[in-house]
Amino acid sequence: MTTPLYLDHLASTPLDPEVLDAMRPWFDPAAVGNPHAARHRPGWRAAEAIEAARAEVAGLIGARPGEILFTGGATEANNLALLGGTPQGWPVVASAIEHPSVLACLPELSARGHRTATLPVGPDGTADLDALRKLLAGRPALVSLMAANNEIGTIQPLKEAARICTEAGALLHTDAVQILSTGAIDVRALAFLSLSGHKLYGPMGVGALFVREGMALRPLLHGGGQQQGRRAGTLPTALCVGLGAACRLARQRRTADARRLSALRERLFATLQRELPDLRRNGSPDHGLPGCLNVSLPGLDAADLLLDLPDLALSTGSACSTGSPEPSHVLRAIGLSPEEAHGSLRFGLGRGTTEADVDQAAARLAEAIRARGRG
Repeated sequence: MTTPLYLDHLASTPLDPEVLDAMRPWFDPAAVGNPHAARHRPGWRAAEAIEAARAEVAGLIGARPGEILFTGGATEANNLALLGGTPQGWPVVASAIEHPSVLACLPELSARGHRTATLPVGPDGTADLDALRKLLAGRPALVSLMAANNEIGTIQPLKEAARICTEAGALLHTDAVQILSTGAIDVRALAFLSLSGHKLYGPMGVGALFVREGMALRPLLHGGGQQQGRRAGTLPTALCVGLGAACRLARQRRTADARRLSALRERLFATLQRELPDLRRNGSPDHGLPGCLNVSLPGLDAADLLLDLPDLALSTGSACSTGSPEPSHVLRAIGLSPEEAHGSLRFGLGRGTTEADVDQAAARLAEAIRARGRG
C-alpha cells in the first residue's frame, strides 16, 4: 500500500533522524543504569545524560535547567500546572479554545472549590484581552492561555496577556506545544509552560513543564521523590535524551522553518481558493502558525470526504478529540455553526513538506470535492 502524503504535523511530527541517533545508544542493553541510582557508574551516566537534556529543553525557552520537569507528555504537564500549580482558593481562567487536557481540568478544579471562568476569543481565535481584564478585575487567579492553537493556528498575544496578569497579581500558564518548533517565547513572563516531544520532531511519550523558580507546585504523582519531589517516577533516559536533542534542533532551525512553512501555507491556501472559491479560512491570517491551515467549505462533510482521500493524511481537528461526534469546540468558539465546523479540514505542514506536496494535496482535494458535485 502506498504511504499517504503526510500533512498532519499538528497531530504528530515524524522523529528527526538526528534525534533518533541521539537516542539510539540508550536503547543498547549496556545502557542499563537507572538515572536515580546514585551509587554506581551506569546510574551516573544516565543521570548526566538526562541533566544535559534538561539543559537543552531549558535553552529552547530561555529557562534555567532547574525550572524544567520532565513529564510523560503535554497532557500531564497541563494537568500538573493547573491541578498542582493553582494556589488554594484562587480562581482559574482558561480560554475557550484550550486543548482538552486543559479544559478537562476545570470541572475537577470546581469540585475542589475553585471558581472557574472561560475567556472568550474573537472570530479569528485571538483571546479577548478586555474580557481578561474584567475577569481578573485586580484579583489574583491562574490563567491558562495556549501560545498557539492546535486546530486553527492562531498565535495568542502572550506578552500583553502576561502584562495584564502581572498587574492583577495573577499567574499565567501557557500550553506551548505547537509553537516551539517555529517560534520563540519569553518564558520569564510566565509561571508555567507545557511542551511535548512529538510536536517537536522528538519522541512520543515525553514532555516537560517549566515551573518558574520559587513557584509552589503540588505533585500529582507520589513515589520516590524524583525531580525535587515534584514529579515522582523513574525517568526514561532515551526519551529524555530525545526530547533534549529535539529542542536543540528546534532552536537551530525554527527561524528558517518558520519562513519556509509560511510560504508553503500561503501557496496551499491560494491554490485551494483558486480551485474552490467558496472556501473559508479559519483562524488569523496575520498571526498564525506557519505550518497550519484550517479551511471550511459550505455543505461539506469533512470526515466523510477524507474517506475518499486515502492518499492524504489530513485531519478534521484535534487528534485528542477524534471519535467525538460533537463539532470542534474551537471552531464553535470562533462563531462557526455545527454544520460549518463539520465541514472543516486542517492541514499541518512540516519540515519534510515540499511545494510539490502542497500542490498535490490541493489538486486531490479539489478533485474529490468535484467528484461529489461540489466546487
